Amino acid sequence: MTTLTENKPVAAPPSRSRRRMPTELSILLVLIGIGLVFEVFGWIVRDQSFLMNSQRLVLMILQVSIIGLIAIGVTQVIITTGIDLSSGSVLAMSAMVAASLAQGSDYARAVFPHLTDLPVWAPVLAGLGVGLLAGAINGSIIALTGIPPFIATLGMMVSARGLARLYTEGQPISMLSDSYTAIGRGAMPVIIFLVVAVIFHIALRYTRYGKYTYAIGGNMQAARTSGINVKRHLVIVYSIAGLLAGLAGVVASARAATGQAGMGMSYELDAIAAAVIGGTSLVGGVGRISGTVIGALILGVMASGFTFVGVDAYVQDIIKGVIIVVAVVIDQYRSKRLLKR
Repeated sequence: MTTLTENKPVAAPPSRSRRRMPTELSILLVLIGIGLVFEVFGWIVRDQSFLMNSQRLVLMILQVSIIGLIAIGVTQVIITTGIDLSSGSVLAMSAMVAASLAQGSDYARAVFPHLTDLPVWAPVLAGLGVGLLAGAINGSIIALTGIPPFIATLGMMVSARGLARLYTEGQPISMLSDSYTAIGRGAMPVIIFLVVAVIFHIALRYTRYGKYTYAIGGNMQAARTSGINVKRHLVIVYSIAGLLAGLAGVVASARAATGQAGMGMSYELDAIAAAVIGGTSLVGGVGRISGTVIGALILGVMASGFTFVGVDAYVQDIIKGVIIVVAVVIDQYRSKRLLKR
């Protein structure tokens, strides 16, 4: 005997999965929220607008562009489960070399008196070359010896900073040519940053280079088994990170119209923070350049906002450290949830 309900279709159980908000969109909402918070505090504390001050926003974006260049390279390194602690020091070394070749002939104390008034491409290529060489050394040591990236890049961080100081015995390099300092004037640093961001966004998402980078970060052994030359690709990734640190050094020295061995202090930490805040996972295999750009903007808005409302610089460092830890905790939690699925 059959019942009337036997021929009725059985309804599918309600799905527990929810459509997740894209990572970049959620980070962008955080950026907007932080900006609005500082806007409110600005009117309360100083009776001024934070977001409507164009000069403050321009200075913030200019500073973000230099850190952002480093962060784009660091993002690719982290995707491969690596890390690069040498970026700030490589920036300083690149800035010193580039500046020494960008001096005018009217300066009696030029580093190289016979190499003054060079075409602008000469110091630029020299700075990029220094960064590329440092990155290639990092990648080669990591790929060929198996030394953890933390140790290898830590050694480069100390060595490059020492070389930057030794280069002119700690003396700054000034009197740079107008054609060179033009690289750091106006919106040029921002344009360079955005162009580089677009190039590597496309490279990571739509080229074989990107596929290999994500594959190595997802499972290095599986990537090796599938035919990817992991060692060679790691050298390429770290070389690109060094090249972008060198480019940041060129832009920073052109903007400041000087080269100093102390440039770029702690920039590597800001770059790592920008990548992690932007959604790049420290366990590898996850990350996008668009998220890193937003992460760099978040750091810039926070630094500018804290200064605007009168927060002490030492307190700002404490808050930044807390934010980095929170971002890593969230990243670990997100990674564990993905593994459970």
